[in-house]
Amino acid sequence: MSNVIIVGGHGKVAQLATPLLVEAGHKVTSIIRSADQEETIKQLGSTPLLLDIETSNQDDLAKAFAGQDAVVWAAGAGGGNPDRTYAVDRDAAIASMDAAQGANAMRYIMISYLGASLEHGVDKDNSFFPYAESKALADEHLMDSDLHWTILGPGSLTLEDPSNTIRRVGRMSDDSLGENDSKDTSRANVANAIAAALSSEKSVNNIVDFVDGDTPIEDIFR
Repeated sequence: MSNVIIVGGHGKVAQLATPLLVEAGHKVTSIIRSADQEETIKQLGSTPLLLDIETSNQDDLAKAFAGQDAVVWAAGAGGGNPDRTYAVDRDAAIASMDAAQGANAMRYIMISYLGASLEHGVDKDNSFFPYAESKALADEHLMDSDLHWTILGPGSLTLEDPSNTIRRVGRMSDDSLGENDSKDTSRANVANAIAAALSSEKSVNNIVDFVDGDTPIEDIFR
């Protein structure tokens, strides 16, 4: 059993992951930004913690992480506003990593995306550029840290039921998607990957990019 805090606890993936972590014996705390979300979090078996990560600083996050063993970053600005994207997906994410290290919450799971890289190739005039740039910079900062990190890079997120099977592709993999291969990735499979990563030493300092596939999630992290 460990103390796990989820940043972005009211998000779709986080809500699916929370009961899995609770069932695995972890004590879960979920950072949320609205008091209206507290009851939902409690029903999932987690303890809500009200904190606006967009406006919080590293000290605020360090206080939130005190006593925690692991941090799961499942937050995101949601696109549409470049300033907010940089504030959340880059600045707050990086601050959370430094805060986690300062609070000795050394296990860190980052939800990134398939294809994240400083060489993402997205044009600056593209509306996706702020997100691509922010996630790449956050991933790089995490990999340069002393944290025991795992980066999960799912493809295009869907609301399909969990298959509990995925295909590992991309970074740190010998497999890559073909032009006509599906990038669909069930959010429920991402949630299961979070739980599997937290219980796996093999996932430490490892990037797992994936889409829905045929390999049991447990086998990926075994």
